[in-house]
Amino acid sequence: MQKNSKIYVAGHRGLVGSAIIRALKLRSFSNLVLKPRKELDLLDQRAVASFFEKEKPEYVFLAAAKVGGIMANKTYSGEFIYENLMVQGNVLENAKKSGVKKLVFLGSSCIYPRLAPQPIKEEYFMSGPLEPTNQAYAVAKIAGIVTCQSYNEEYGTDFISLMPTNLYGPNDNFDLENSHVLPALIRKFHEAKKSGKKEITLWGTGDALREFLHVDDFADACLFLMEHYDDSEIINVGTGEDISIKALAELVKKTTGFNGEILWDNKNLDGTPRKLLDVSKIHALGWRHTISLKEGIRKTYEWYKNSNRLERAQVRK
Repeated sequence: MQKNSKIYVAGHRGLVGSAIIRALKLRSFSNLVLKPRKELDLLDQRAVASFFEKEKPEYVFLAAAKVGGIMANKTYSGEFIYENLMVQGNVLENAKKSGVKKLVFLGSSCIYPRLAPQPIKEEYFMSGPLEPTNQAYAVAKIAGIVTCQSYNEEYGTDFISLMPTNLYGPNDNFDLENSHVLPALIRKFHEAKKSGKKEITLWGTGDALREFLHVDDFADACLFLMEHYDDSEIINVGTGEDISIKALAELVKKTTGFNGEILWDNKNLDGTPRKLLDVSKIHALGWRHTISLKEGIRKTYEWYKNSNRLERAQVRK
């Protein structure tokens, strides 16, 4: 990409999209095409076709997606599969038609089998049954990966597919019903501290193991791979390090300053027992994460507190 290349970031207001924008601006990329949903509904096939025909972006980061935690995936599985299939289908087809030079498609580590050997290598893709609690979302992402691979083979496009581990950071979703585990923990502990609670109840057993990558590290990886990766095969992006949800909860508890007791409930909400990505492929290319989990949680908590203060100030006005 050149500094004046025309770059479209789909989903630029979300967790990943906003981080990609920060990374691009930090590197002096200035010709950015940004369209909020009220101006461009990616579910609208005609609108997306018209956008690509008019704007003709050279490079695309497809970060737009409907995402959520275990409860959201179980409750809204129909919405998850429909919206993700439609959004990625519309963007990929019209990126192909308009001659986009290169596109980065963002998949998810949930595309791997529930009981895949650990750490998870890219070659385990579609080698076994998926985790039932997020199967609809995973199937949609798998369809996106295969679409990229099929377009590359038939039409000669350069669409690459990245498989990020669990992401967190600024602009995350902190809604307790729909969010992922880390932002949910931050909000729960913060509110428990504010209200003076003596204990807090968390879902599951706390034994499940997960890997977490700060979204600014992931955005850096997206730009790195846009420049240095041209293979149709998927590539993992993560830290190569995991932590139990119980240990994660203790880390968030310490960061927020909550002094009460942690209780665990509903053993059926653990999801996949362990999910750790093998990141040897991206390490071999020369990329590694730089933000530790402890530092990342501290930064995210500071952002969360500041964003809450700003919202309260705006309400008072």
